[in-house]
Amino acid sequence: MSRVALVTGGTRGIGEAISVALKDAGYTVVANYAGNDEAAKKFTQETGIATYKFDVSDYDACQSTVAQIENDFGPVEVLINNAGITRDGTMHRMNFEQWNAVIQTNLTSCFNMCHAVLNGMREREFGRIVNIGSVNGQAGQYGQVNYAAAKSGIHGFTKALAQEGAAKGITVNAIAPGYIATDMVRAVPENVLEKIIQRIPVGRLGEAHEIARGVLFLVSDDAGFVTGSTMSINGGQHMY
Repeated sequence: MSRVALVTGGTRGIGEAISVALKDAGYTVVANYAGNDEAAKKFTQETGIATYKFDVSDYDACQSTVAQIENDFGPVEVLINNAGITRDGTMHRMNFEQWNAVIQTNLTSCFNMCHAVLNGMREREFGRIVNIGSVNGQAGQYGQVNYAAAKSGIHGFTKALAQEGAAKGITVNAIAPGYIATDMVRAVPENVLEKIIQRIPVGRLGEAHEIARGVLFLVSDDAGFVTGSTMSINGGQHMY
């Protein structure tokens, strides 16, 4: 029986690439989405991957929906925390709602989702958790104090939870993507995008499937000795 993998924000962009890669590798994949019903419907029609609509920043919704997913498909053994939003603006112009929305969706969601699956993983003495951070959580970014704080928090969250899960066969790792050629990045004005690419040593944007390949390794049995790490996939833009 194939392992069940749950991908948040799993129907578009990087999340879609991760969901498809996991399915192609033999996992039973379930994708979460927040609000775009049409995109989710099209995603399921094209991939055959089941989708569940719920707000990952809502603790109770995470608990109840994960319970439903496990009832429908079996225990979640692989969790990919990918869901994220941006509400960019410089600090002096940013309001609390912009701050809080990003922190809740990007960071608190990791607690909510991990809390929903962790006890089951501990009982089975196996689990794979991958949290999607960002190069901007490592290096910071002008106009993104909320996003950078949330993504930086993911990296710390990953290291702490990795220590708690290691003895129970649960690995917890993060991937920090650089600028990836998703619809969101492609929407950046061309002159701004050119400046971004100039700062990437390999001279191009990354592709979503390149992030998915990193996920596939981290959730595999071969990666059982890898935990608490952050895999930077950013074309050399930031190294540390």
